[in-house]
Parts: sequence; C-alpha cells; structure tokens
Amino acid sequence: MRSCPACGTANREDDEFCGNCGSYLGWSSRASRSTPAAMEPAGPSDPAGPAEPEAPAAEPATGAPAGPVTGTVPETEAPPATSPPAPRPEPMAEPVRTRAPEPAAPPPAVPATPAPAAAQPAPVRPEQPVRPAPVRPEPPAPDGPVVAVQPARPVARRPVVRPVTADEEPEGPPCPACGTPNLPGRRFCRRCAAPLQTSEQPAPLPWWRTVWPFRRRVRSGSGRVLRRTLLVLAVVGLLFVGFLLVPAGRYVFEDVRDKLGGTAEISPTGVTASAHTSGHPASAATDGLTNKYWGAPALGSSLTCTFDKPFRLVGVVVYTGVSTEPEEFNRAGRPTRAELIITKEGGDAEKKTVTLTDKPGRQTVRTGISDVVSVRLVLKGASGQGEGRPIAVGEIEFFKRT
Repeated sequence: MRSCPACGTANREDDEFCGNCGSYLGWSSRASRSTPAAMEPAGPSDPAGPAEPEAPAAEPATGAPAGPVTGTVPETEAPPATSPPAPRPEPMAEPVRTRAPEPAAPPPAVPATPAPAAAQPAPVRPEQPVRPAPVRPEPPAPDGPVVAVQPARPVARRPVVRPVTADEEPEGPPCPACGTPNLPGRRFCRRCAAPLQTSEQPAPLPWWRTVWPFRRRVRSGSGRVLRRTLLVLAVVGLLFVGFLLVPAGRYVFEDVRDKLGGTAEISPTGVTASAHTSGHPASAATDGLTNKYWGAPALGSSLTCTFDKPFRLVGVVVYTGVSTEPEEFNRAGRPTRAELIITKEGGDAEKKTVTLTDKPGRQTVRTGISDVVSVRLVLKGASGQGEGRPIAVGEIEFFKRT
C-alpha cells in the first residue's frame, strides 16, 4: 500500500493519484515486469592494445579463475610458456537502462605488460566464481600529458510503463474522464485524478424565481408558507386599493387621452331655454354667429342643449355679450357667473360652476366628462343689466374627443 503525502490515505501500489484528495503520488514503486535485461560482454585483453584505465591487474589463484571486482575489470597474468593461459571468466550481467549516457572520452593510454602472442584465451561460459582472487594493486602509470575529457550528456530517466493484468483491475464505476475502473468509495480517479463523485445539477428555476425578490433559492420548508401567505395578502391588498382608486385612476387615464388626442366641435340636436326676450331666441346661441345672441330676461334663466348620442365632453366655449366688437359689447348685460349641469347617459348629473370674465371674446371651460347626453347653462350672475337690457349670451360651443 502507498500512503498519500498530503492526507495519509492508503492507496494501491499502482495508483498514481490519491483517492481521497486527488494529490499526485509519484511513480509506482512496483518494478516493471517487462524490463529488458542485457548482458554486458567483456572480451579478452588485447596484448597489443592499451589496458583499461580503471581495471587493476589481478593475480589468478591456483586452480580458480579470477572473480569480478566492483568497479574494476579483472585481468590474469601471462602464464609461462610451458603451460596454456588460464581462461578469464566474463563479469556478471548488469541490467541495462533504457537509454545509457554517452561514453566519455578514453584517458591517455597506459602501457601494460605485453602478453605472449601465442597465448590466446579460449571463450568459456560464465560461471559463478568459487572464490574471488586477491586484487593486486596496479603499478603507477608513467607521467604523461593531461588530456581534456568530454563530459557525458545528462539524459533524464524515462518512465517505465507497467503492464497491468486483468486480475489487478479493480471492480468499480469507471472514470467519467478516462474510463479507468476505480474501487467504490474513491473520490478521485487513480489514473487522471478526475473527480468521481459529481454532484447532481439542480433543476432550472422558473422565470418568476429569476426576478427580484424571488430569485434567491431557499431550502425546502424554510419560510415557504409564510412567503406564499405574504404574496397572497399583497395581491388582495392591491386589488382592494385598485378598487378604491378606480375612479381616480380612470379620471387620470381619460385626462391624459384628452390632452394627447384631438378634439372636434359637436352641434346639439335640440336647444331650449326657460325664458328669452323678443327677437333673441335660444337657437341664436348655437347658430355659429357671434353677432346674434340669446337674451335672458333675468338671472336664473337656463339654456338646455341635448345630443342624439353620448360622447366625451372635453370642453365648452362661451362668448358673452351681444358681439365680439368692443363698441357693441356693452349694449346689453353680460353673464359673469354661471353653472353647468351636465347629464350623463344613465341619468347622473354633474354640476360645475363657471366664472366668466366681463370682456369680449372666447372663454374656454374644460370639463372632461364621459357619456354626456345634455348640457344646461344656468345664469347665476351678470353685469350691465337694467331696464330693457337683457343678459346676452352670444354663442356656446361644445367639443368632443376624437
């Protein structure tokens, strides 16, 4: 088992990432099963060539070949001419790395004791030596020139691919990233360290939950009943307030439409008066001429105009006096205060008091009343009246919304 250096959790030998915290564990300590091994052959010493720089000469024992020495290559002494030379065993095989560094340049040649030309060692099979021969120190090399040695190029160690058999594969859910099976209970993949226990994605919120103040996600049962109760009470309150404010809201809405929309003059279908002077009937107030007028004999007289269908009465225009000319304006009395009684389609009536200026010209009165079917003008005050001077109303006009 391998312990995680971060959290200390025990993992398998072939795991590369911790199953608890996902930390990297390093390369596995298990040796590769398919690592190749090679034998490093060692040939017999060449009598004519230079000797190895790091291999001191070894003295063979009687009846036993010279054994290998760590870091040196053993050599045998030249046998006498009467007996054949003893065979030299080959050194033990060493495992060869995948990529060996380049060999360094050889040191300067050191002359060695030449062996007889006729003595050639015979190849033998590598055997385990019985007893290593004592190593004889190499005689000091003669002084020679020092030659520069080229250093070896460093080569990084390549990772070893460990084959995993079927029986070593754990049974468990596969990794969503690389598909490697992992043991149940692991939180990270043992090959790529991808998280194995993915949290479930929450369901998307409805559109009304994305609008403030409802866009905050709450846990189930935490104030949901109270929130719904407050929402219902708020809706009921808005309906109640709207019911109370319907007249005011409708008035504002219609007033905006009156100001933004157009107007047109509408003529009454019938005109009647409670009293009039001779030669100045009630119809003279709606004939479209300002030099003719309706003459009221006294205060309290009324002029009633009726219409064939209901309409939105935007305003009323009144011309007082016998004419719009200043010289003729003062020949008769002029109304200064009047009352408009506006009757709607259902029979409801609204009263509006109007104050008129004592000067010639047009005077506008804004009303803004819907479903009007008749308008009555009642004279309440006048100026310039006297004996033989009736109260003159030159013209009255009505405007509707288009």
